[in-house]
Amino acid sequence: MKNSNPLVIMMLGLPGSGKGTQANLFVERFKLDYIGSGDLLRERKKEKDFTGKKIRQTIDVGGLVPTPVIFKLWLDQFEKLKSTKKNLKGLVIDGSPRKILEAYLIDESLNWYEWDKNVKIFLIKISIKESFNRLTKRRQCKKCGRIIPWAGDFKKLKTCDQCGGKLFTRPDDNIESIKKRIEKYKKETMKVIKYYKKQGKLIEINGEQGVEEVFQEIAEKIKS
Repeated sequence: MKNSNPLVIMMLGLPGSGKGTQANLFVERFKLDYIGSGDLLRERKKEKDFTGKKIRQTIDVGGLVPTPVIFKLWLDQFEKLKSTKKNLKGLVIDGSPRKILEAYLIDESLNWYEWDKNVKIFLIKISIKESFNRLTKRRQCKKCGRIIPWAGDFKKLKTCDQCGGKLFTRPDDNIESIKKRIEKYKKETMKVIKYYKKQGKLIEINGEQGVEEVFQEIAEKIKS
């Protein structure tokens, strides 16, 4: 039977708040589909055309890619899911919306694709100090691309816990880049947070707990 009201989860929060980690946990444990703006951009920047080059130049210094570019990437993924998933259980959108225009466009897109009846928007709250601490220490797997958060037992890992790949620090996780990303968050993403809060749609989560505790809190609030 076709699922007419798939669960749509959106994760908001400061850089390093664990949005990607939590998104991946819901994908793995609840078998949801995933759209990550960061992953889409990192994949797109590999292309050797003008847009690929501009994306590389922008995200490697902590800048934000213009909304029309990221919006096209989302729509391509939305259309792909709508065409291939006849019984979509749910979808996790990670890393978007970052700007108020993106919030409007995502709302309209979810309505267009008939996925707007069961949307949960979470704000994973951490301090700016915690954001800096996590971003300067987190790592990524060279082999599978998994982000290894600087939290709990993940701090002890020498290689990727999923594929055994070598871990490295991402080029966009440097001090200057992080400062720019946090300023962009204050200037742009806070408007998104206020927009959803005013609508009564924002669900706040304590992001300074352990990874599993954050996951359990989100899971409980999805059920409520």
